[in-house]
Amino acid sequence: MALGIAWAAASGGSFLKRRAHRPHHVLYLDGEMPAEEMKQRLSLLGSAPPLLDFMLADLLPRGLPDLGILQSQEVLQQCWGKRPELLVLDNLASLIGIRTNDTDSWGTLQPWLINLRRNGTAVLMVHHANKEGEQRGTSRREDVLDLVIGLRRPSDYEPRDGARFELHFEKARGLFGEVTDPIEAQLVTDDLGVARWDWRPAQVGELDRAAALLRDGLNPSQMAAELGISKAKGYRLRQKLMEMS
Repeated sequence: MALGIAWAAASGGSFLKRRAHRPHHVLYLDGEMPAEEMKQRLSLLGSAPPLLDFMLADLLPRGLPDLGILQSQEVLQQCWGKRPELLVLDNLASLIGIRTNDTDSWGTLQPWLINLRRNGTAVLMVHHANKEGEQRGTSRREDVLDLVIGLRRPSDYEPRDGARFELHFEKARGLFGEVTDPIEAQLVTDDLGVARWDWRPAQVGELDRAAALLRDGLNPSQMAAELGISKAKGYRLRQKLMEMS
């Protein structure tokens, strides 16, 4: 998904429900993907846009700098030359705390991200979820973010489906209405080996799915596990359903 967004932004193209109004300079930092696998993924999308640049830890003798350190942030900005309009950090676990062993060094990273935004650089951060479906580590990260999008497996997902998931807006500053409705997306490859993204509205809303599971006799914890969300959110959904009844 991050590659799809970066590709669309750099080419002035579209991704799922959105289209870039012009090509933008994009810098993609990857802290863990083998270079050969990244090359294979890119080959599925075609010829890379000229405004899409990469820095891969796998191709650097010392890897990428620890972005949880102020000096590393300064070194990175000196290296990238022209300021990117979109900076992709893929992912936080491999780019922050790798030197200090402090993966929650958010106090140092947050001011840098705010300064980038202030100066016209949007930042897309990829982050892992924990076993309860929430983000790993401190929830303070969400305070300054404009958008938080959770990727979840559809209830009928099978491993053979590959990259198929639901997108849910968990925080949407400045967005409301239909644009925040959840959708289901899937990466498909045609007979020529060219990949494209198909999408459609998510068939059943989260609240409707929660209601159906509760009617089937599941308790909020079991329902949360089935939906891939935290137990706390499972109880909040049950409370909301009770208030609506």
